[in-house]
Amino acid sequence: MQWEDLLSLRRQGDTNKRLRIEQDETRLGFEVDYDRVIFSSAFRSLQDKTQVIPLSKTSFVHTRLTHSLEVSVVGRSLGRTIGRSILEKHPHLQTIHGHHFNDFGAIVAAAALAHDIGNPPFGHSGEKAIGDYFANGNGKRFKEQLSKKEYQDLVDYEGNANGFRILTESKNGVDGGLRLSFATLGAFMKYPKESLPKKPTKDICDKKFGVFQTDSRFFSEVALELGLLKRGNADALSYNRHPLAFLVEAADDICYTIIDFEDGINLGLIEEEFALEYLIKLVKGSINTEKYGALTMASDRLAYLRSLAINVLIAEAASIFIENEEAILKGTFSEALLDKSSFKAQIDDIIKISVEKVYRSTEVIDKEIAGYHILATLLDAYTTAFENFSNGNQRHYDKLILTSFGSVVSENVSVYKFLMECCSYVSMMTDGNALLHFQKIKGNL
Repeated sequence: MQWEDLLSLRRQGDTNKRLRIEQDETRLGFEVDYDRVIFSSAFRSLQDKTQVIPLSKTSFVHTRLTHSLEVSVVGRSLGRTIGRSILEKHPHLQTIHGHHFNDFGAIVAAAALAHDIGNPPFGHSGEKAIGDYFANGNGKRFKEQLSKKEYQDLVDYEGNANGFRILTESKNGVDGGLRLSFATLGAFMKYPKESLPKKPTKDICDKKFGVFQTDSRFFSEVALELGLLKRGNADALSYNRHPLAFLVEAADDICYTIIDFEDGINLGLIEEEFALEYLIKLVKGSINTEKYGALTMASDRLAYLRSLAINVLIAEAASIFIENEEAILKGTFSEALLDKSSFKAQIDDIIKISVEKVYRSTEVIDKEIAGYHILATLLDAYTTAFENFSNGNQRHYDKLILTSFGSVVSENVSVYKFLMECCSYVSMMTDGNALLHFQKIKGNL
């Protein structure tokens, strides 16, 4: 892969090439990407979507929106750090093409801002609830009407693939979704492959998938423009990652490792003094003992250690990327950056505590169970209404259900298309909105 291709400013529908050297520095294309994400309705909905605690009444617990903002800040720092090194190593990117080190930060920040934009209500359990509806619930009735890849899209419903759809889908007269630069879309695509073949490997690209069948054609166009390397056999839609996707992933890993841990402490799920010990182990090489000793409040000590930990891991991830840049460009680097970190043992210890004390807490589990029932009920109502409409057996109740859809219900639409419409509609709901629709369907006004 070549950086001059990977930093493409092209947008969906462009007929002429966009050159970096001709960009207006006050309105740089990569920065426009950030603006378009932050002003989108899909991004705003993240303010009421779960990061750790579903339907939390506690104001200081992170939502998907605050988490995404923090990931974008970390991502920007990572991008700028490696950008400076890349321009030193490949000076033609600046002298001939006009790139600045801030370009890398802007791309990673925009992609990181959007990284959770496709997640359904109730966190990752929301993805599993949608998949379970089609694998084991009433949605299984559609299996014989779908291709293997279409059905796999549903039973392994994936927020990353839904995010790509939201960012790029032409809808309601708006062509190309948010029309982000191809460089930002590439950095967003952590898993640049379709749902089948499903062959788990140690390569990080195979952990999940990142494109639904509805979007595969444009996905291929983006990959071709960026010069992403093909993986697997010729027929498989599978590519190596855009190098900057590793930084988006690292920014996310840093934030959920440290900040979910902090949420657990603030919620009283993790003992403060116990937690501080774990953070000290991570930052002991850079801690100012005199400054730390002067902090009398546990909350201030926590904030100081959290800030140090994030800075330490940013420097670590950037260093690992720079050391492995050649392998990343060749597509032979196959793991998350922080998996190669010298702090991996400390990171794993913190994540283990978060899993035991936070992610598996009674409050989280109880609300995830409720989320399964809520999403299955919504999907059943919407898919049945679409099914009856398509079969000419529409009831008045089905008409009422379909009036709530934001998009026009078309005749002769394929089964796969209307199922994806239903999933997309449910995924765009906030936690609170999903609960409200559930209560309405159940007749609890």
